[in-house]
Amino acid sequence: MLKATLRSFLAHKGRLVLSALAVVLSVAFVAGSLIFSDTLSRTFDRLFASTAPDVTVSPKENLDEAIPSGMTATVPATLAQRLDRVDGVAAARADVGVENITVVDKDNESVGPTTGAPTIGSDWNPTERTPLELTSGRAPRGPSEAMLDAETADGKDVKIGDTLTVIAAPGSFKVEIVGIATFTTTNPGAALVFLDPESAREKLLGDPGAATGISVDAAEGVSDAELKQRVATTLGADRYDYRTADEQADSSLDQLGGFLDVIKYVMLGFAGIAVLVGVFLIVNTFSMLIAQRTRELGLLRALGADRRQVRRSVLTEATLLGLVGSTVGLATGIGLAAGLIALMNTLGMNIRTSEMVIGWATPVAAYVVGVGVTFVAAYLPARRAAGVSPMAALADAEIAGIGRPLRTRAIVGGTVGALGAAALLGCVTASETGSAASLLALGIVLTLLATVIAGPLLVRPVIRVLGGAFPALFGSIGRMSQRNALRNPRRTGATAAALMVGLALVGGMSVASASMTDSFDQQIDQTLGADYVIQNTNFLPFPQEVTDAVRDTEGAGLVVRARFTPVAVRLPDGDRVETTAAGYDPQLDEVANITYAEGDTAAALAAGRMAMDRDFARDHGVRVGSAIPVEFQGGRTSELTVGALTDQDQAEGFGTQGGLYFGLGTLERFAPGGQDSALYVNAASGTSADDLRTSLEKTLAPYPQVQVRDLADYKELVHDQIAVLLYLVYALLGLAIVIAVLGVVNTLALSVVERTREIGLLRAIGLARRQLRRMIRLESVVIAVFGAVLGLALGLVWGVCTQQVLALQGMKALAIPWGTIVAVVVGSAVVGVVAALLPALRASRMNVLAAIAHE
Repeated sequence: MLKATLRSFLAHKGRLVLSALAVVLSVAFVAGSLIFSDTLSRTFDRLFASTAPDVTVSPKENLDEAIPSGMTATVPATLAQRLDRVDGVAAARADVGVENITVVDKDNESVGPTTGAPTIGSDWNPTERTPLELTSGRAPRGPSEAMLDAETADGKDVKIGDTLTVIAAPGSFKVEIVGIATFTTTNPGAALVFLDPESAREKLLGDPGAATGISVDAAEGVSDAELKQRVATTLGADRYDYRTADEQADSSLDQLGGFLDVIKYVMLGFAGIAVLVGVFLIVNTFSMLIAQRTRELGLLRALGADRRQVRRSVLTEATLLGLVGSTVGLATGIGLAAGLIALMNTLGMNIRTSEMVIGWATPVAAYVVGVGVTFVAAYLPARRAAGVSPMAALADAEIAGIGRPLRTRAIVGGTVGALGAAALLGCVTASETGSAASLLALGIVLTLLATVIAGPLLVRPVIRVLGGAFPALFGSIGRMSQRNALRNPRRTGATAAALMVGLALVGGMSVASASMTDSFDQQIDQTLGADYVIQNTNFLPFPQEVTDAVRDTEGAGLVVRARFTPVAVRLPDGDRVETTAAGYDPQLDEVANITYAEGDTAAALAAGRMAMDRDFARDHGVRVGSAIPVEFQGGRTSELTVGALTDQDQAEGFGTQGGLYFGLGTLERFAPGGQDSALYVNAASGTSADDLRTSLEKTLAPYPQVQVRDLADYKELVHDQIAVLLYLVYALLGLAIVIAVLGVVNTLALSVVERTREIGLLRAIGLARRQLRRMIRLESVVIAVFGAVLGLALGLVWGVCTQQVLALQGMKALAIPWGTIVAVVVGSAVVGVVAALLPALRASRMNVLAAIAHE
């Protein structure tokens, strides 16, 4: 049996190539994502471990900033002098490092990264652990000199002697570039501007006596843990954060972890789609191969092979396919990881492919996925093969498996479908977002399974409708193509299922994104009353001088500021909720239309008062007049009184958890040092909006980090943010379509082999080559469109239910992107034509007499 299995595997290797491609793609994305993320983690781990001081003293931060506030926490620079005298300290230095400054050239063009990485202003105080070395020019001296990293200088064509403008929180200042520093380790992608230590404290922090941290080096024989204990004892254990080199490296890696996780999970998402769609392809391939080998399997049974041996034979073939696909996929994954590393290098990082990390978990995961997928997918066909009777050796293999009742599928599919429908109905009627989202996920999984299981039941009624015009348009060729698609509902259903999965995702996400877009448009129309919004491209805060410049702009009337700050509120029900609160000027009503359930803007922005979302307040037992303890960044606390409750459905811009906001006076009292994140500007009396825009753009030309947006521009900004998610879904669709095309090609190719004698007879009685090719193309088209119809129908249901979940968050508009749906159906027909090209060509080239004599 082993020899027969190997012989059969090698005999059918051409037919298994397309199935192996699905395994290769699945394994490649799994391996590539693991290798890439492991390499980045190892690279940055080495960077942070080699550059972190023995002990770091930093400001104590009690809250995480989900939205940047623009505050730069500092410690007294004189701490370095105190720590220099501590026993066990070899050296202590006051450091300055400020993220998200802006640096522009003489043409007011930013010299910072275009990838979203920050521009960092720092002091040049090199030690043996500094990851850069001076390679050109000299170190900066005085407030008018600076040094730039080599990657930024090369990428932005900045040379020694050039003058740049640094825009920092205390104000803008010009510097001459006097030196270039080159990374000796990995460049994390940021742009770095260095000043001398005194100038950095004054120009970047606005306080000559401040620092962003203290670096402490241990004397010989003193461990990091021991040094940390001594430093904490000297300064006060609760006053600052203290980290050893390892702890600082871990903390820096954790901050980078979100970026690494996004890349990993995106690639694993691609792998998941490839695995899911590949399962359908492999099941179909093995089912067809077994159907074609019914006579062969019957002979094996007649010669004494028992059911277990036949089943083991098929599963052995699947395991061999998985091993081959996994091996090729692992190699492809290594190449994919190398390509991603090269891409990161073009974006400013310096990662060497020679340092690529391939841990033991990567090949294990690759072979588990590859072999596991093929084994599981081939199990049902293997059981079917084990059930072949010895009498099948005398039967016509061509009709094996056709016409078997679908009663079991109907029962199982109907039951699973009913459960899925119940879950989706529960999702639509739920009143809480968490439970609605859980029911939505359950409903999506169950309805997808139900559609896959019951798909063959839908083949005959749906394809009779889809191919109903074929006989009238193409005559007998059209009729035969329709009947060929109807001949084996299981096969047609499994082939279409591969395409259905991808299109269901696209349909659902298209409805959800279109609904989100329309909802935001409605909310912006209802709430935004300002002529213009001044805002950073990346929603980062900007310095006070930008606000001053806007106020001084000719034609500018009312200017209302908006700031954000992290807070933690202690609620009456005992919950402690960390969220982001906003602060606004008192004239908020003149630039925004806010609907209040109780109270008004004056009550919300009064000193010692705050506003809260009505639903959030109800859930936590808060009323107007409730006193809420609020904790601010840096440990400051206060008790604020709820002065107003808002209807958050119409409160665009107040969508953080709890919808908390208060007056800027309150924010500046308890969270000083923040920067404005947005300015809402109205034209002065007698100035047109167009004239104001022209003046604002001229005023803000030296500040490329901020833009002037009107209502339409603001909507476009929101649309672009939503589109990022949609582009990811389209990429997943592309992968699903590639594998689905392979599935259709595989099915048609095996179908041509299966119908060799039939094709020969048709050719013998006068069917032309062109007619034969057309028949196969039409069969492919109707199968592809069938998959598209099922997928889009399922996706529309998912999308509508998703919109109902979004409605609980205030996004109540439902939009169906009919243009996308029509384009997908037309595209599916094109996919069907493309997939049929090779099988149709092969069929038309058959020798007629050899085909008739085919066994």
